[in-house]
Amino acid sequence: MRYLYTFLFYLALPYVFLRLLWRSLRQPEYRQRLGERLGFCPFRLEKCIWVHAVSVGETLAAIPLIKSLQARYPHLPMLVTTMTPTGGARVKSAFGDSVTHAYLPYDLPGAMKRFLKTMQPVVSIIMETELWPNLLDACHKNNVPVCLVNARLSEKSARGYGRIAPLTREMLRNIDFIAAHGQPDAERFVALGARKERLAVTGNIKFDLELPQELAEKCRILRDQLGKHRFVWIAASTHEGEEEIILAAHKKVLEKNPEALLILVPRHPDRFDAIAKLCEQSFVTARRSKNQPCTGETKVYLGDTMGELLLLYGAADVAFVGGSLIPRGGHNMLEPGALEKPILTGPHLFNFAEISELFVAANALTKVTSEESLVTFLIALMQNPEERAAMGQRALHVVNANRGALKKQLELVGTLLK
Repeated sequence: MRYLYTFLFYLALPYVFLRLLWRSLRQPEYRQRLGERLGFCPFRLEKCIWVHAVSVGETLAAIPLIKSLQARYPHLPMLVTTMTPTGGARVKSAFGDSVTHAYLPYDLPGAMKRFLKTMQPVVSIIMETELWPNLLDACHKNNVPVCLVNARLSEKSARGYGRIAPLTREMLRNIDFIAAHGQPDAERFVALGARKERLAVTGNIKFDLELPQELAEKCRILRDQLGKHRFVWIAASTHEGEEEIILAAHKKVLEKNPEALLILVPRHPDRFDAIAKLCEQSFVTARRSKNQPCTGETKVYLGDTMGELLLLYGAADVAFVGGSLIPRGGHNMLEPGALEKPILTGPHLFNFAEISELFVAANALTKVTSEESLVTFLIALMQNPEERAAMGQRALHVVNANRGALKKQLELVGTLLK
């Protein structure tokens, strides 16, 4: 089945590169470093630790792990691969030149063979559930141990992998250790063919996020610039189809409080300009990327920069986490939680099902289903600062109570490096 998969991948390769070029029309980085997509890297490493994080979300989760690995194994170079330019930019901003970034090659036997020969990793650490048949086969044949960390497997994903059961079983058998989020994830991996003795439940490493020491002061300065005494709410990591709902809700919030300010942060940089035009149709808008001042007349502050989401969360009173009003599965609500913010989301949270349940159980997260319910809860929180503070404290407690996965996963990786 892997041979059939590889054959079909080769047939699709011209379309894959055409898609890259199409995406590069809005984000030019997609047409840069194309050789790396086929395993041709302009640099060589020896005996490196290799961490793969698909995009921004996985990269953020991997930061504490990478820092710990750097401290524990300072003699080994660190390689971090991503699939997207935004992920690569996040790696660069977090680590500078202390790690090497490369794009993961497409999952073709020749590309993976060239990549492993050039990088010579002593271990491959894959964040979450990024399973590629030829990658895992190449690592197995080259004696590169593979550890799947922070591994989650939803019921929907498990059904998908179950449709290609022989290929899934082969991939899972080529993984040396799986560190799963929770017991349900572990049971789904075992049902698909993973070995029980090579699997442990370690919790979610995303709870171990680190807040920069200087963040609090930067948040205070930004909040002063936005307006210390006005109500500020943020809608972060939004997708197409959500901004219209959010802006309509903000218009109704302004009817109750004309001084209110919305910080809007679209998920994808290639949509920044389009969302700016959408905002400017109805609101006085300031774009952070252009250093436009936020005055009393400003009603929308567009967070159209990369790597500043924590800062923007920290400057807000209430946080709405996007990708959830539409069926995208939601985004990370741990960041506003760690910053003691009351959290609102839409109903579609299948990518963060277990995490969201912890927040809901603690009354630290409220799900909204429509523009009307979003307005209702925003106004309630706007008018009740004591409840905002209490809800934020409950969110922080959820984050702190579930820390510890980093240490467990670091120990598991250590067993593969001995």
